[in-house]
Amino acid sequence: MSKNEEKRSQQVRKPTTKRTASAKEPAGKSGYNGATGDKVSGGGDSGSSSAKKTEKESKKYNFLVRTLWTFVMIAGFFATLAAGHFWCIILILVCQITTFKECIAVTGASGRARNLPLIKTLNWYFLFTTIYFLEGKSLFRFFQPYFFEYKLLAAIASNHKFVCYCLYLLGFVMFVCSLRKGFLKWQFASLCVTHMTLLLVVFQAHLIIKNVLNGLFWFLVPCGLVIVNDISAYLCGITFGRTKLIEISPKKTLEGFLGAWIFTAGASLLLTRLLSPWMYLTCPVQDIRTNLFTPISCDLNPVFIPQDYRLPPIIFEKFGISVFTIKPIYFHALNLASFASLFAPFGGFFASGLKRTFQVKDFGQSIPGHGGITDRVDCQFIMGSFSNLYYETFISEHRITVETILSTILMNLSERQILQLINTLNLIFFRKNILSAENYDNLTSIYKSAADAITEI
Repeated sequence: MSKNEEKRSQQVRKPTTKRTASAKEPAGKSGYNGATGDKVSGGGDSGSSSAKKTEKESKKYNFLVRTLWTFVMIAGFFATLAAGHFWCIILILVCQITTFKECIAVTGASGRARNLPLIKTLNWYFLFTTIYFLEGKSLFRFFQPYFFEYKLLAAIASNHKFVCYCLYLLGFVMFVCSLRKGFLKWQFASLCVTHMTLLLVVFQAHLIIKNVLNGLFWFLVPCGLVIVNDISAYLCGITFGRTKLIEISPKKTLEGFLGAWIFTAGASLLLTRLLSPWMYLTCPVQDIRTNLFTPISCDLNPVFIPQDYRLPPIIFEKFGISVFTIKPIYFHALNLASFASLFAPFGGFFASGLKRTFQVKDFGQSIPGHGGITDRVDCQFIMGSFSNLYYETFISEHRITVETILSTILMNLSERQILQLINTLNLIFFRKNILSAENYDNLTSIYKSAADAITEI
């Protein structure tokens, strides 16, 4: 190649080299278009702004979805309260079953690949056996009229504990038969997780159902206090929170924890003032089909009746006040508020630790924008169990009611024994001159005929 041709070749290659180099310039800086050689501005800034805009829109969308479903849950909750005690019990059962499912799904995620027999089946079997054991005895008394009509139902109700034991024993045998070499450690761990979840979720939910049967006041107020505490802890924390409360939940602050206590105490007094006048909320359940529009009356528990309290004369004699009148329920509500503020949040901390252990953000996606049911009710279980214990210890009068006596009679006595009981009661009324001799003889004759009819059958 001649020198002139070599020069021309270098001149042709130089611009190409320059354009190639400019094409490698960092994004966001001006340079040359790799194809045309034209000078253009980099697109890095526009890409970054576009990403920020998309992230902002995503947060806005999530906020709207979360807000919408918050109002849906509030409306659904109050609709359930108005529908009556039966539907409140159904709501609690749905929550405990869903929570059990989410907890088992999270803790058993590592074993999904193991195709072991009966693992899921046994989980559900133990769940429904436990629910039947816990709830059956409480709910049987509302179906007393059917015991005479259906003998099998009466037999099942009267032998409830034995039936439940047999059901659990069958599950135990099924578990032992499902054991496989090489997976024993995981299978026994799964059994332990199942029973722990039954204890922490299903048993505590059973106590919440007992709160409903004691009166919707004892279900609604604890739920409301937990919700108020959660919201006020968040607001106090972002406003003046500085000190980290617990290692497992870095966003929880001591200031938010204590500030929420004050707001929850105030909310307990307000809720008590609003809810205690309603007999629909304060009366224990007499008929499971009761709803907001059913006329209800009962002998109120003394805590809902205003009482006089004497004040120390040394302190209040200057003000001329010696006695003040208030319903005792206000003091009990403050105690419930203290528990909701100081101890119930640890149910949420426990759930946070469980999620961190298995490296999941939420327990599920049952509620759009909120995660799973467990993420919303983790504190409610421990609050509900304490409320039931508090009620049975300090509130309940432990009265024997007509319903409890009837339930005992129908589930434990035969027809002949019931007739004998009725004759005995009639004799007592005759001796107290409540029944005349003629009426007593007539009743005795009637029940003797009924006894003869039973003998013939």
